[in-house]
This record gives sequence, structure tokens and C-alpha cells, in this order.
Amino acid sequence: MLNMKKNKLAVFDFDSTLMDGETIDFLAAEAGALQEVAIITQRAMAGELDFYESLKSRVSLLQGMPLKKAEEICFALPLMNGAFEIVEYLKKNGYKIVIFSGGFSLATSCMRKKLHLDADFSNILHHKNGVLSGEVGGEMMFIDSKGSMLERLQSLLSITKEHTLVVGDGANDVCMCAYASKSVAFCAKPALKEHANIIVDSKDLALIIPYLIEHDI
Repeated sequence: MLNMKKNKLAVFDFDSTLMDGETIDFLAAEAGALQEVAIITQRAMAGELDFYESLKSRVSLLQGMPLKKAEEICFALPLMNGAFEIVEYLKKNGYKIVIFSGGFSLATSCMRKKLHLDADFSNILHHKNGVLSGEVGGEMMFIDSKGSMLERLQSLLSITKEHTLVVGDGANDVCMCAYASKSVAFCAKPALKEHANIIVDSKDLALIIPYLIEHDI
């Protein structure tokens, strides 16, 4: 449960940000559809495809995968370098830390527990009788979902733009930038770099810390 006593908020994208890779690619490799899914993912994150349609298309290729196998894959996803360090720094400085992901709760809930974060908001892979159906639904299905959720969360917690940090890598993270005084494009696509005010091009989340120290964030 979110603790409302603290008045700073940090929002992290999950895939290729807190986690080193794309959850859908790890799942697709098991399903024998990696190449097809990876192409769609790359174009979606670059802003070349409608995010909603691309998400549905990719998830449809997972139809028939045992839920247990998907859970095992999501539990074993690799952390991004520097994840523990940036989380520790932000917690010491009074931040609540949440995950916003166009990916899946099977993965984000595991990472939330591993990093002891405050909440995760993502999508749900539908399954029936222990098998993925190839359908998906949830809170992060659209290109503007993260911005809308961030605005709602700020209102709920009485947190201002000036006390909000967002970190992401793709086109569906752009919508968060308008609600945060510090927006980090982390090894990001050009679509996000154009809107962010902090750019980190090396795969180490700890490299964000010097920017925050410099601005006393």
C-alpha cells in the first residue's frame, strides 16, 4: 500500500529500463515467435505503430503457452545495471517508487517485490485452464496511459510536478514528461529524447544519480 506521508514520486518504466530487455521478447522466444515480436516491439517503442494494436498483435503470438512457464520466465528476468543503487538513493531521499509498464503484471509484480517498490501498474495476460489465451487487458494499453495514470496518482498523493521524476525509454513514456520536472530518457528512442530533460545513454541506472544530486532532487 502506498504511504501518503512522503511527498516525492519516482516512476519507472519496466522493459529496457528497470529490467534489461523486453518481457514480451523473453516470452516470445519460448513461444517460437521472437523475430516477429521483436520487430513489432521495436517499431512500437519508436512510435511507428499504434501501441494498443501492436500490444494485441504481440500477445496473440503467445497463445497456448502454459501459464506456469510464463511465470517462470517473468520471475527470472534480469535487472538493469544500477537498479538497486538508484532505488536505494531515491528511498533515502523520500521518494515513493512505482512501476508503470505497457508490459505485464506477471513481471512487474515480481520486480516490485525484489526491489521493495511501492506499487506497479501494468497489463494482465489473460489465461484459462492454465494456458495463455493470447489476449491482454489492463491499465497500460494505450500510448497515453502512463501520463493519465501519473496525473491520477499525483492527485491521490498530493504530489506536484516539481517533486516527480520519470524514467523510460520508449514512445509510450513521452506522455509522462509533461507531469514531471525531471524526465529521464534512458538508452531511449529518439521519440522520447526529444521530450526528456535528462539523457543517459549507458545501461546503468546509477548514472542518473549525479543529475539528481546536481539539482538537489
